[in-house]
Amino acid sequence: MQNHVLDYLNHIVTVKPEKTAFADDTQALTFRQVYEQSRAVGTYIHHKGIYKKPVVVFMRKHPNEITAFFGVIAAGDFYVPIDEEMPAGRIRLILENVKAEMIICDEETVEIAKQFSFEGEIVLYGDICHTRIDEASLQEIHDKAIDTDPIYIVFTSGSTGVPKGVAACHRSVIDYIEQLSEVLAFDENTVFGNQTPLYFDACLKELYPTLKFGATTYLIPRELFMFPVKLVEYLNERQINTICWVVSALTMISAFGTFQTVVPGFLKTVAFGSEVFPIKQFAKWRAVLPDAKFVNLYGPTEGTGMCCYYEVERDFAPDEAIPIGRPFKNTEIILLTGKNERAGKGETGEICIRGTSLTLGYYNNFEKTKEVFVQNPLNTAYPELIYRTGDLGRYNERGELLFVSRKDYQIKHMGHRIELGEIEANVNMVEQVKLAGCIYDGEKGKIVLYYVGAIEEKDLAAALKDKLPRYMIPNRIVKLDEMPLTANGKLDRVTLKNYYLKRKEN
Repeated sequence: MQNHVLDYLNHIVTVKPEKTAFADDTQALTFRQVYEQSRAVGTYIHHKGIYKKPVVVFMRKHPNEITAFFGVIAAGDFYVPIDEEMPAGRIRLILENVKAEMIICDEETVEIAKQFSFEGEIVLYGDICHTRIDEASLQEIHDKAIDTDPIYIVFTSGSTGVPKGVAACHRSVIDYIEQLSEVLAFDENTVFGNQTPLYFDACLKELYPTLKFGATTYLIPRELFMFPVKLVEYLNERQINTICWVVSALTMISAFGTFQTVVPGFLKTVAFGSEVFPIKQFAKWRAVLPDAKFVNLYGPTEGTGMCCYYEVERDFAPDEAIPIGRPFKNTEIILLTGKNERAGKGETGEICIRGTSLTLGYYNNFEKTKEVFVQNPLNTAYPELIYRTGDLGRYNERGELLFVSRKDYQIKHMGHRIELGEIEANVNMVEQVKLAGCIYDGEKGKIVLYYVGAIEEKDLAAALKDKLPRYMIPNRIVKLDEMPLTANGKLDRVTLKNYYLKRKEN
């Protein structure tokens, strides 16, 4: 049984040493190159005396960055990925939190790194990846490792504006990869097309299964996600057959008529998550890929990525939501009511996760960790942690778990409890709407809707009267040229709120 994520690499390099593991438009690395360079990086870090500590990896999205991650793990440490597209203020907060002794950079990021008043060592990947490998030391580090040792810290947004670093360990990542691989049926012929930045946990879906099976991952250039036709052509040129993308990346392709020009010719598995997939857009994907497997994934960073799945095998009405289904093996989903009791049949409750997939908590932040990694209230006999996601869910009549909304997006308006996610879902069903997002002005008691689409504001308001109860109709509707998205492709509600505040001031 494996207890170290690099066991995947140590095995596959003996089986498929010359096969391409990770590639982009500038470079492709074989499993042998990934293995040797990561061990060289690990040796360099080890010789600097850095052990069981964070090492920041600040590189552009590139196969070398992935190899740097594995090098940090080989040294017995845990990697902290940051990216130049992050605001400088956020990077400073991250560096302040982890207090690392080393930043690994490339030629394009090293000068930026020098501006952060970093007191540790800044090194170039191109220099340290040629270090003479210290096999004996690396083997000793590997032998001493246990599966609860951390391997990475990724930072999520915090409600206070201060990012929280989620620390994951070998055990939770291996558990996740094993379950995900079984559900999505990865194998040696899988060719991944990576969409997410490498500083998000979402990239785990490609990085470690590539090592496990000897698959291949292409890092798709960010700019292609602004040009849907070119993006699909890229998928075809590289014969990419598996994608695990956020919903907004998929809807960008279908909503802009891309399939009338080009269709993905090799896709066999389309996994999606992070947001609710509007049925009208999903139907367009299914129509052009009738034989593909479509799987809705759900899960938080604190649960090492995804913890629930639903393979779409039936048709859905336009007003239905695709379920998030059932938990992976070795994971339990508990729905808790406000009284910390198990939710009844059809009753909405907070989605809570129990099992090996739980991460270690927030790095250097015990206070925030204790707020959401809590004792299971259904178990009063022995210590048992669950993670409270802050998401609301319920089971439908088929026994399938449905995502309802975030607790944060639940509002009380005109005497009614309303889920903003429900309003957004109905707006997204309107034929001429491409994407919608809601915020709530609690001070003035106003629901504010932002959207992108061909329909005018007054016509959208009229259309919503047929879809929503009167008390759920937005008080203000604002048309945008484009919807603000986070770097991970999710709806950027913080920016929407800022738009609203500026309008109020004016």
